[in-house]
Amino acid sequence: MSTTPTPYDDAKAQLKRAQEILGFSDDDYALLATPRREVTVAVPVQRDDGTMTVLQGYRIQHNWSRGPGKGGVRYAENVDMEEVRALAMLMTWKAALLNLPYGGAKGGIAFNPAEYSQAEIERITRRYVHELLPVIGPEVDIPAPDMGTDAQTMAWFMDTYSQAVGYTEPGIVTGKPVSLGGSLGRAEATSLGVYITTRAALEHLGIHEEGATVAVQGFGKVGRGAARFMDDAGMKVVAVSDVFGAVYNADGIDTKALAGHVDETGKVVDFAGAQAMDPAELLLLDVDAVVPAAVEAVLTEKNASDVKARVVVEGANGPTTGAGDAILNEKGVLVVPDILANSGGVLVSYYEWVQSRDNFFWDLERVQESQESAMLAVWGDVVKFADEHGVNLREAAVSMAVERVLDAHKMRGLFP
Repeated sequence: MSTTPTPYDDAKAQLKRAQEILGFSDDDYALLATPRREVTVAVPVQRDDGTMTVLQGYRIQHNWSRGPGKGGVRYAENVDMEEVRALAMLMTWKAALLNLPYGGAKGGIAFNPAEYSQAEIERITRRYVHELLPVIGPEVDIPAPDMGTDAQTMAWFMDTYSQAVGYTEPGIVTGKPVSLGGSLGRAEATSLGVYITTRAALEHLGIHEEGATVAVQGFGKVGRGAARFMDDAGMKVVAVSDVFGAVYNADGIDTKALAGHVDETGKVVDFAGAQAMDPAELLLLDVDAVVPAAVEAVLTEKNASDVKARVVVEGANGPTTGAGDAILNEKGVLVVPDILANSGGVLVSYYEWVQSRDNFFWDLERVQESQESAMLAVWGDVVKFADEHGVNLREAAVSMAVERVLDAHKMRGLFP
């Protein structure tokens, strides 16, 4: 039997470290470590050829002491209960760190969207929503896009829920199309947040963003936008990778041209403006900052000791394992944790939820200025906590968030 820690094990280890820093009881630890509700649903779908497939779906609501559940829905082959538990817990801390009136939730369906038609994915989404109707709602649990899902998925989600309740309810999801009440700036919010925190981390180390070198792992929903924001700001994006390969240019990659190439070919490989490189080497390049913005567990005990970057900015959820994190911290690498680095998505989701409830919509300048102001304020708070307690940024961010959730729980009391 494998003894490799699961994502949920790593999430609980972060919580345990927060317990050591804050000094709360084992009973409180058990309360915070245990999801409040876990739902597993069968998602039968009729394929285009007339056959039927039954998929497994999940929704976990980790905590709602501070407000309704909030978290994405991912469609991927490897989705399972352990992964969703970990992600739901991280969403609780992320929302609390930003002081949003949310708890954490996460969901998903175990399948590969690339193997299904658009019509099949729509049927899968609508059936999944139907199965979750008793446990979701704009005041209960508000889903959003994640890996394998997008604004169109959220449009189907919203419509299915609205048909069930008998009226249009745009507040049931965030990340939906702007034409259906989505927020300007939501699509690029996570990417913008990764850029903002990368800039802040570099400045913290005395490195000016103009000319700073960056390697970005992942050129999808998060990495693509982050690379573009960095390029536009004068950073030198020297390497980019996706699931098919990686490209490198010491003089900096033209991220706009790379995006056009990916739109045409579907992959970063064979881009004329850069040379091919080993994707595994991207995280180990001698650059100012590395941004893992793809999947979990890519910085581990096997490669963390070879990381040369001064800063690691976690664009993805859980890209660094507990063992990898310990090595990076021992080496003096500044790690900007996922619950801070990629929190722009849930922050602007909150703005969207507010707009949907008020039927009053913000312009892009207000959204992005509000996001930058909020994220930089949280960055400052995390750095201050870390300095005062002699801990790293992840320990500081998780501890601050956990303390807020625990305070909310104690103020509300335990229902008899």
